[in-house]
Amino acid sequence: MKETELYAPIKTYLQGQGYEVKAEVKDCDLVAVRGIEDPVIIELKLSLSIALLMQGIDRQTMTDAVYVAVPAGKGKRWASQVKDAVKLCRRLGLGLMSVRFDATTPSVLVHCDAGPYRPRKVKVRKAALLKEFERRVGDPNTGGQNKRKIITAYRQDALRIAVALVEGPNKPRILAGELGVEKAAGILQADHYGWFERVERGIYALRPAGHLALETYADVVKALQE
Repeated sequence: MKETELYAPIKTYLQGQGYEVKAEVKDCDLVAVRGIEDPVIIELKLSLSIALLMQGIDRQTMTDAVYVAVPAGKGKRWASQVKDAVKLCRRLGLGLMSVRFDATTPSVLVHCDAGPYRPRKVKVRKAALLKEFERRVGDPNTGGQNKRKIITAYRQDALRIAVALVEGPNKPRILAGELGVEKAAGILQADHYGWFERVERGIYALRPAGHLALETYADVVKALQE
């Protein structure tokens, strides 16, 4: 496929919306004009790339209505790519189009329109971020780490419980009170890390994996005890 094959379907699509369309105007692949509206510029490429996005950003010095267009793919992989591409294009203020050629007549799909980026803040996510920040003791992680599991407030609570269970089996209610870990029962019952086991009804003990975790996270345990 050649980039030029994208031109005719997009031109037809825009003409259907009342635009006059011309190609290769001042280095722009496609320019569309309708009345006194700002011109629409569309850059054509066979794949979404940094080069294409940079081209689109450059065209924004002439108009806010800048789109990038690529051939449509197929399947779940394409759907995932489009989802990510839309997020990126919106942040850059670019519109995104794709042209599908799997039918007798090619079709054009506009995935997002050009326009200023206005992120929608999700209050629940912000609250969760601040809660985790406040609950986490110290700064046990290093930005960019990938060799050791991230130390979350939940993992710190699990380590507190593990330390207490070294002394022997105990009840969630007692652990919650002594350690100040309100969700001790839930942590023990869920056992996400494989550290705990129920030895009898309402009583939990530390598995060998729990003892190993205390060695692995010895620095974190020390900080929790200071």
